[in-house]
Amino acid sequence: MSESQSRRRQLFGTDGVRGVANVEPMTSETALRLGRAVAHVFRRTARQGHRSRIVIGKDTRISGYMLETAMASGICSMGADVLLVGPMPTPGIAFLTRSLRADAGAVISASHNPFQDNGIKFFSSAGYKLPDEVELEIEHLVLDNGIDHLRPTAEEIGKAYRIDDALGRYNVFVKNTFPRELTLDGLRVVVDAANGAAYRVAPEVLAELGATVTCIGCEPDGENINRDCGATAPEALQRAVIEQRAHVGVALDGDGDRCMLVDECGEVLDGDALLAIAARELAEQGRLHHRTLVTTHMSNFGLELAMRELGIRLVKTQVGDRYVLEEMQRGGFNLGGEQSGHVLFLDHTTTGDGLISALAILAVMRARDQPLSALARVMRKFPQVLINIPVREKRDLSAVESVRAVVERVEAALAGRGRVYIRFSGTEALARVMVEGQDLDQVERHASDIADAVRAALGAHAVEKTPAPQVDVTLAG
Repeated sequence: MSESQSRRRQLFGTDGVRGVANVEPMTSETALRLGRAVAHVFRRTARQGHRSRIVIGKDTRISGYMLETAMASGICSMGADVLLVGPMPTPGIAFLTRSLRADAGAVISASHNPFQDNGIKFFSSAGYKLPDEVELEIEHLVLDNGIDHLRPTAEEIGKAYRIDDALGRYNVFVKNTFPRELTLDGLRVVVDAANGAAYRVAPEVLAELGATVTCIGCEPDGENINRDCGATAPEALQRAVIEQRAHVGVALDGDGDRCMLVDECGEVLDGDALLAIAARELAEQGRLHHRTLVTTHMSNFGLELAMRELGIRLVKTQVGDRYVLEEMQRGGFNLGGEQSGHVLFLDHTTTGDGLISALAILAVMRARDQPLSALARVMRKFPQVLINIPVREKRDLSAVESVRAVVERVEAALAGRGRVYIRFSGTEALARVMVEGQDLDQVERHASDIADAVRAALGAHAVEKTPAPQVDVTLAG
C-alpha cells in the first residue's frame, strides 16, 4: 500500500474495519453500506449465470447480532444472497468461502479486543484477505453515494440462508490437516478458547483425534470474550495445565486465528516458538519451500539465530499477517507468521488458523515422541520489552526530532547486540515501542526512555507498559 493510499484510508486498518460497537464506523448503518459495497464489487466478478453469494460469520460478541443483520440486509439489497454460518473462527469463514464456492466471505469480529469492540473483515472467493486496492475501492463506495441508486426489485432481491452444518464441515477440514498415521490418544490437553468463536469446535476436534480434553474459556455469554482468558491472557491456562498435569495447553484468541501453547511445565510458547518448531520439522522433511521462513520485524532475535543455525533463511515483513501472506505468495513460501501467534501453513489453508497451528505442533510432539518443553529448546529468546503508548495522532516518528534522538542514543548503546522497533497499531490509537537486547534491565530502561519521548510528543493518556510474552532473561546463543 502506498503512502498516499494509506493517508486516504478512513475505514480499513491492517485487519479490516474495527471500533467500538454501535459507534462509527461500527454501526448498523455502516455495516449495511459495507454489505452493499462488497456485494457490488463481487457481483462484477461472479461467474456468468451465477447468483452472487457471500458468507457471513461472527464471533461471540453480543453486538454481532446487530452487525450481522445489518450487513446481510445490505448484501441482499444489492441482489446477492447471504450464507449465514453463525459463530465460527475466522479461518473457518475463509475455508467455507472456498468450499461453498461463494464470491466473498465476511467475518464480524474484533479478534483479541474486548467485547465492546467489533470489526468486519473480508475474504476473497479463494479464501485470502482482500488486497489493499480492493479494500480501498469498497471504502470509497461506502463513503460516497456512487451505488445508492442501484436498487434491485422483485425476484432480483437477494435471499439469506443459514448453513446448519457449517461447524461440522470446518471440523472435518481441520482434522484432515493432522497426519492420518498419528493420533492424540493418551494426551491430556487443556483448551482455552477465549470464550470466542472456537469454543465448540476446538474441544471437539482435539477429542475426536483422541485427546483427553479439559476446557476453560469455552462458555461465552456475549460479554466475556477475551476477558482474562485466551491467547492474550494465558495465565489461567498455565495454572490449569499444572493443576490437570496436562501435556499441553492450547490458547486461542477471540476469533480463533491465532494460537499460543503452554508446555507441561506451564511455560508459554508464543508464535516465534511455534514457527521455530514447525520450520525445523518441515526443513528436516524437505518440505519447507525454498528453505525459507517468513515473519515480521517484531519476531524475537532468538528466532533469527535459531534459523541461522539450522540453515533456514528468514525473511521479514512489516507487522500484520496479511503482509506475511503477501510475501509468502510472492516467494512461493509455505510457512510464515507472527510472534502474536498468527501462523500460516499454506500447505493446508489460506490464512492464520489457531487450531491448525496447534495440531501441527502436536503432530511434531507425537512424531518425535518428545514433550513440548523439549521441542521448545530449538530457540532461546532474547529479553524483549513492548510498551504500548496511547497517542492522539499517528505521525512519522522519524520526523519527530525528540523521538529520533532518543532512538539513536539507544541504538548506539545496544551496539548491534539488540534492536529497536517502533510502529503504530493498525487497529488502535497506539504506538508500540519494542526494544530487544541481552540484558533485561538495560532493555527495560531503554524502552521506557523511548516511550517517554513518544508520549511527550504524541501521547494521549498514561503509558501502558506490557512486557512481551515470555520475557526470557537467559541470553541467546
